Amino acid sequence: MNIEKVVFGFFVILSCTLNFAFFLGDMSNPEMHAAGELFAAVVVNLITLVLKFGDRTHLGATHLATSLAACLQLLAASALWMWRVHGQGATLDSATVSTITSLSGAALVANLIAVVLLIGDTLRQAR
Repeated sequence: MNIEKVVFGFFVILSCTLNFAFFLGDMSNPEMHAAGELFAAVVVNLITLVLKFGDRTHLGATHLATSLAACLQLLAASALWMWRVHGQGATLDSATVSTITSLSGAALVANLIAVVLLIGDTLRQAR
């Protein structure tokens, strides 16, 4: 068993599941989306991004692209949350939470593509 591949797969899947945990729930209800979940999704996605820098293959470049897209979306969602709450001193309203959740949903799509690529590569290696 290759421990490097285990760690890589773990972080790819953890990125997707943490993002899904934040995304799940009513898009307009701020109580259904915890800041800690978004923070965890951002941190794990950034770790996953760093892990993807070492692969020089075409598949590695695609993995890196999905990770960059997910990180960009999640960082934008976090920045919006921080700007609204700390920059403006306001509470989260349904429109802001909907935007934050939509950005997280876009990152979730990128994470799902990464998981599909990981599964496809694993199946290809098994042959």
